[in-house]
Amino acid sequence: MKVAMGQFAVSREWQENADICIGLMNNALAGGADLLVMPEGVLARDIADPDLVLKAAQPLDGPFLTQLLAASKGNALTTMMSVHVPTAGEKALNVLIAIRNGEIIAAYEKLHLYDAFAMQESQRVNPGHEIPPLVEVAGMKVGLMTCYDVRFPELARRLVLDGADVLVLPAAWVKGPLKEMHWELLTTARALENTCYMVAVGECGPRNIGNSLVIDPLGVAIAKAPESAALVFADLDLQRIAYARSVLPVLENRRFARPELK
Repeated sequence: MKVAMGQFAVSREWQENADICIGLMNNALAGGADLLVMPEGVLARDIADPDLVLKAAQPLDGPFLTQLLAASKGNALTTMMSVHVPTAGEKALNVLIAIRNGEIIAAYEKLHLYDAFAMQESQRVNPGHEIPPLVEVAGMKVGLMTCYDVRFPELARRLVLDGADVLVLPAAWVKGPLKEMHWELLTTARALENTCYMVAVGECGPRNIGNSLVIDPLGVAIAKAPESAALVFADLDLQRIAYARSVLPVLENRRFARPELK
C-alpha cells in the first residue's frame, strides 16, 4: 500500500479547508497513493475561538463533505480525516471518516476526549461508544484512531487483534513541554508493541506540532513531515509485518485477553 500524509494548518473558513483537502486528494492520487490521511478536525479551527468547532460543525451530508465526496468519485483513493458533526444537544461529535469513490465507507466517533494538559475537549464534544471499524485498503486492513486515543494502548491492541495491519491516527497535537517527544514515543510504541504500521498525521500551524510520521512494525520511522504544510508518501509492505511478527511474536505470546470497551 502506498500512503500519503496530507499535513496542513486548518483555518476558520470551511471552504478554504475543503479546497486544501481536495488539492491534497488530487496530489495524492497523482502520486499513486492508495490511502490519504489528513489531520483531525479539518472542517474549521481558530485558536482564539475554541467554540468554532461547535459553530462550524456540519452534518455528514453538509456542504463540506459533499464537495470532498464529489472530488473522490471515479478513483480508488481512500481518504481519511476527522470532522466535527453536530448532535441534537449542545455538543458535537468528533468523527473520523473514510471516503472512497463518492461514498463514506466508514465512520468512527472519537472515544477518548482530550481532557488533559489544561484542555477539556469534553466541554464541546461528546464521546463515542463503539470500537472503530476496520477498512480494507489495497489488501491491508486499517484500524481507525484519533489523536488522544494513542495514549490508550488498549484501543490499538484491540484493533490489531481484530485484524488491523495499519493504525491510522489523524491528530491535532498541541505544542507544549515534552509534547513532541510524547508524539514520537507514543506512536512508535503503538506500532512496535503491536507489530503493525502506524500512520499518524498531525495538523501544523501556530498551535499544533505537525510532524506527521509513518512508523513500521519494528518501530522504524520510515517517513516524516516537518512542522509546516506537506504531502509525504510512504510504502507499507505486508511482508514487513510478517517478518516483524516472526522475530517479535508479541501477539502470539501475550497472556491477556482481547480488550473490551467498558
